[in-house]
Amino acid sequence: MRLDKFLTEMGLGTRSEVKGLIKKGRIRVNGAQPAGPEMKIDPDRDRVEADGKQVEYAAWEYYMLNKPAGWICAARDSRDPVVTDLITDRKRKDLFPAGRLDKDTEGLLLLTNDGWLAHSLLSPKRHVDKVYFARVRGVATEREAELFRLGLDIHDEKPALPAELKILKADRESGISETEVTVREGRYHQVKRMFQAVGMEVLYLKRLSMGPLSLDPGLEPGAYRPLTKEEQEALSRLASPR
Repeated sequence: MRLDKFLTEMGLGTRSEVKGLIKKGRIRVNGAQPAGPEMKIDPDRDRVEADGKQVEYAAWEYYMLNKPAGWICAARDSRDPVVTDLITDRKRKDLFPAGRLDKDTEGLLLLTNDGWLAHSLLSPKRHVDKVYFARVRGVATEREAELFRLGLDIHDEKPALPAELKILKADRESGISETEVTVREGRYHQVKRMFQAVGMEVLYLKRLSMGPLSLDPGLEPGAYRPLTKEEQEALSRLASPR
C-alpha cells in the first residue's frame, strides 16, 4: 500500500495534506523518514508514526452503539449532531451507520466502513428481522396483533410485510401499552406508521436487535463498543459472499 493512501485512510488528511506532512518530516516509517508519499508499506508489519505517535491500521471497523435520542443517523449534518461523532476512538474516518433510526429513536445501531456487509444486511430481499420496543398511546389487544400479522396498509405502494406484535403491558387506566415489534423491512418510519394504521401513536421507540446482533444491555445511551469476533462472524454468515 502507498504511504499516502495509508495515511489518508487513517484520517490524517487528504492526499495533498498527508504529502505535506511527509515533506515536513512529521511522518516516520520504521523510525526513518520516508523517501516520499509513493513509498510502499506493509500495514501489518511496518511501523508508521505521525509526530511520534504510532498510526495503527484497520481495514474494517465495526461498532455497536446505543443511539441516544436527538442524534442523526448520518456521517455529517449541518444542523444536528451525528452518530459517527460519538465513536471517539475510531481509527478510520469513513464510518457510517448501517441502517437508519429516526432522530428521536434510541437503541441498537451498527457503525462500520464495510459497505458490502451493510448492503447485505439492509437488502430488502433478505428480510432481516429487526426487533423494537415501542411504548404507544392506546390499549393494544390481540386484534392489533392479528392486523400486524396480516400485513398493514401504511399508505405506501404496497402493504407492509407481516410483522409480529408482542404485547408486554396494556394499561387501560392510562391508555398506554408497552410492546415488542418484529419487522422484516426497513421502510421510512415503518413502526410508527404501522401503529398509526391501527389508530395508535408511538411515544417511545428503541431498537433491540437486528438479525443476529442484539443491543448490549451494559451500554447506556450514547455508549458504544467494538463488535466481538463472534458478532462479526455472525453478521458475515448472514451477508452475501464478497
